[in-house]
Amino acid sequence: MAGRSRSRARAVRAPRCASSCRARRKRSYRSPRRCVKTGPRASVSGEPPQAPVRPDPGAAPPNTDPAQTQRATVLIVDDEEVIRDVLVSLLLRRGGFEVLAASTGDEANALLCDRNVDVVLLDLFLPGANGLDLLRQVRADDPARQVIMMTAHGSVETAVEAMKSGAFHYLTKPFRNDEVIMLVETALMQRRLRLENAGLRRALIERHTFGRLTGRSREMQRVYRLIEQVAPARTTVLITGESGTGKELTAEAIHKTGSSSDAPFITVNSSNIPSDLLESQLFGHVRGAFTGAVADRTGLFEAAAGGTIFFDEISTIPLSVQAKLLRVLQEKEFLPLGSVRPVKVDVRILAATNEDLERLVREGNFREDLFYRLNVITIALPSLRDRREDIPLLAEQFLIQFADEHLRPGMRLAPDTVAALVRYRWPGNVRQLRNVVERAVLLAPGEDITPDLIPSEVFRAVEGDEVGSGLPVGLTFHEAVGEYERSLIAWALRESGGVQRRAAELLSMKPTTLSERMKRLGIR
Repeated sequence: MAGRSRSRARAVRAPRCASSCRARRKRSYRSPRRCVKTGPRASVSGEPPQAPVRPDPGAAPPNTDPAQTQRATVLIVDDEEVIRDVLVSLLLRRGGFEVLAASTGDEANALLCDRNVDVVLLDLFLPGANGLDLLRQVRADDPARQVIMMTAHGSVETAVEAMKSGAFHYLTKPFRNDEVIMLVETALMQRRLRLENAGLRRALIERHTFGRLTGRSREMQRVYRLIEQVAPARTTVLITGESGTGKELTAEAIHKTGSSSDAPFITVNSSNIPSDLLESQLFGHVRGAFTGAVADRTGLFEAAAGGTIFFDEISTIPLSVQAKLLRVLQEKEFLPLGSVRPVKVDVRILAATNEDLERLVREGNFREDLFYRLNVITIALPSLRDRREDIPLLAEQFLIQFADEHLRPGMRLAPDTVAALVRYRWPGNVRQLRNVVERAVLLAPGEDITPDLIPSEVFRAVEGDEVGSGLPVGLTFHEAVGEYERSLIAWALRESGGVQRRAAELLSMKPTTLSERMKRLGIR
């Protein structure tokens, strides 16, 4: 029996290769070498060997939920053949798993590229490789994959380092058979929860997204309804709101929801264009219109024909250009610079401002007739502090986005971090939150976004007078923090349909921790 186990373990030794999986990695544990696969790789499950199947890059990702597959796959990585044989026999006989085995980091890499591995039992010390480095790479390739570290030379320091690097558990040799089976089964349950949670998080964001706008608050639902109402028409819309609230995204959503969604959408920020060039940029010019005009030039209005032109910060447009813009709105035509022939144009005009245009009209800095032409329909965007319940959702969206962009999969927001983000007043609104989350993703040493990764000014504001001045009447600081913690838990329970396990995953905390906090806060 032992001899048969050894032959099986040897059968899965992997040829070194430069597969598609390794090609995506920035580095390997040894110098990567190109080679030709020598043939199908055998399984230790007792089934006939099969040729590895390469996934279609354009196809949907394979189902990695062990609860929905016939058998979970466990990879054993240990340079001691006796250990491999014992674990292979144990996991096959008592666990009923499909088991793979490797003796080096390179062999493990090759198997991980070809096979859908759920749990890895990884020795800390391998020939020519660092087990902790391999652990980090395995977790980076698939954040839901669980890794159990093994060593005969255990210490508190190495155990702590392994857990910080993403290990599910730390196993000291010699180990008990029951302990191994229990750990692998628990790790598989954790993998299933992580996969379910990842899908739930993305589905939650998609459910509360309109175009590239995100929010489930009443304020944002009102904005979504207005967009749906005004989008089919070709009327002018004025979008107001503080800097960073998403005015351009709102204009884009109006255009994409309208009947001319396939036509051009052009953004003009006049504050970035010198005033003497703005008129030519918008309306074009003919040859000889001014010094340097050596040829006719088409302007942005003609380029946007049939579509939408969006004026961001329209209050910065000079009065001379405002008069021409008014003519476009009234007559649907304009004169290119130096031309006497009007050009007819069919363009929808959307405009945005963070200024009080009525005040500018009174001060003589904005044309009154243009203001009334623009102000047919107004969409007022709320500040982020006026829709705090959207902050966890937005932070999660940005976390997923930047974790993907910067190759940091599997990252999570710690509950204390979310509480601090919700409490801050966000003078820069959604744009500022986006920048804070990206910074945290880049600086995080592990998978968790902890409060120390948030800029100090956020916590200075949270702990300083800004919070004190905004405390609800009759509440102490700790009572107010409790109220926000209560609202976060209520949000998670609502989104998870009352299932505490899923609510805990949304809040990136253990179910037992959530249960304790609910009891402390009196939540049932």
